[in-house]
Amino acid sequence: MVAYYEPIQDMLTVWDSTQEPHQVRDELAHQLVRTDAKVRVIAPDVGGGFGQKGAVFPEEILVPYLAIQLRRPVKWIEDRQENMLAFQARGHTVDVEAAAKSDGTILGMRIKIVADLGAFFMSATPIVPMLASQRIAGPYKTPAVGVEVLGALTNKPPTGPYRGAGGPESAFCMERTVDLIAKDLGLDPAEVRYRNLIPRDSFPFDTPTGLTYDSGDYERGLDKVLELADYQNWRKRSGTLTPDGQYIGVGIATVVKASGGGGDMLTEGAKVEIDRSGHVTVYTGLSPHGQGTETTFAQLVSKELGVDPEQVKVIHGDTSLVPFGHGTAASRGTVTGANALHVVLQEAKGKLAQVAAHILKVPAADIEFGERGLYSSQNPQQLTTFSDVASAAHSEEDLPPEVSVGLDFSGSFTLPSTPFGFGAHVVVVKVDPGTGEIKILRYTAVHDCGRIINPTLVDGQIHGAIAQGVGQALSEGMVYSEDGQPLTGSLMDYALPMAGDIPDIVLGTIETPSPLNPLGVKGIGELPTVAAPVAVTNAVMDALAGAGVRHIDTPLTPEKIWRALRHREAK
Repeated sequence: MVAYYEPIQDMLTVWDSTQEPHQVRDELAHQLVRTDAKVRVIAPDVGGGFGQKGAVFPEEILVPYLAIQLRRPVKWIEDRQENMLAFQARGHTVDVEAAAKSDGTILGMRIKIVADLGAFFMSATPIVPMLASQRIAGPYKTPAVGVEVLGALTNKPPTGPYRGAGGPESAFCMERTVDLIAKDLGLDPAEVRYRNLIPRDSFPFDTPTGLTYDSGDYERGLDKVLELADYQNWRKRSGTLTPDGQYIGVGIATVVKASGGGGDMLTEGAKVEIDRSGHVTVYTGLSPHGQGTETTFAQLVSKELGVDPEQVKVIHGDTSLVPFGHGTAASRGTVTGANALHVVLQEAKGKLAQVAAHILKVPAADIEFGERGLYSSQNPQQLTTFSDVASAAHSEEDLPPEVSVGLDFSGSFTLPSTPFGFGAHVVVVKVDPGTGEIKILRYTAVHDCGRIINPTLVDGQIHGAIAQGVGQALSEGMVYSEDGQPLTGSLMDYALPMAGDIPDIVLGTIETPSPLNPLGVKGIGELPTVAAPVAVTNAVMDALAGAGVRHIDTPLTPEKIWRALRHREAK
């Protein structure tokens, strides 16, 4: 980050690698006893965030403070080792008791979560254990769930949200439990899931942990992923050995994920300005970090107004240009931000239709928007270009008496509650018993994120999320010595997955529109990361079941696999 203080204007400007520039502005104003108007925070295009950049760090207060005291710009760059030791995530240990009928129907669960909170709280530290406790029921109609959550203060760095924020933690617990129920009862894991999934005619559905799922068709999603994965053929091979002596395993995960956040995050604003040439500028309180928001918003404007996407400019990440916003987090970009834009565009269309109607001498109710311009629905050949309408809107003499000059519109949208997406993943692996090495042979995933605006961006979000989930399952983890010394200090030690570790991924989608927003959308950015770690883990445990291995904590490194197999052999 860089902080610059201009004493004559008493203006503090901060360039910050943050997901939530307005939150940083508000915190700076509070801590440094300044008004919001005297603090400007700019979040440039700096790559991904994944939750870590959603917290406010001590340096984000200290660096601007020093800039004010020294009357000169101050720059701070965090190196990789500092970053590794500043903020961590996950770190949950979970004990589960489940009661189930002989056909696999779950009757109730008792769960105890112990969450490593680190040595002190960041602003977002308490959020994740709370979310994990709420989301523990997953997509199942379990009638009774009791959850106890304990936070442990340790000598580790503070913890907080990482892509999924409580979703992967709770799904890992539930999906491992479902697989163990199937194993102990001698049932197919897919069949146990079918018997417990919430039926399509039960929405909206209230979970025993206090959440309400808005819409879904979970059985159809599971049907589709099993078909795409060729599940029955692979299931016949699970537990067998390949010709070169490796175990085959098949894993399933069916999960849900909320989107939109909570509290103030359920609201987002948007502003649209159209100049006299017809170029459209969109201002949003979001602060996208690779979600493709600029593309999605330009596409929405193009669809509603009929303009070329190249005529649309999207501005974000600057608190001086957008007065309020809640940044990027909780898969809220399209769910809140795009719906806010949709609301504003309806107002813009109303005024543009009035201007076009005045030009064409037709009722405003007859005006339609298309690629050729604005035209009469009664006579499509009677049309005017978008640029001509925009030009007229900026000229008082070209307007009807009741219409004001200019094309500036602003508004907001508030979710009544959070929409829930659904994901079903099937993973096939082989495990080398001699080395413990794991190879993913096939990865299939089906997702329901409501109505899809841009399929390419959805696929991109899914691929990236699965890669992160595979890394969590197989290699990523902070390691400490017995006396508490961190041994994972760089990316040479912290094993991110390489391109060769990620298989070709077969994707499918279903669409059950959310009734909670005009566009019918649900979030997708975090949903695959909820399913991927446990889908991979279930596959590996399925492969090792014949050798008597019941569970191994992630990451499933070759050493852990090898030791678990040697331990069983020793017995």
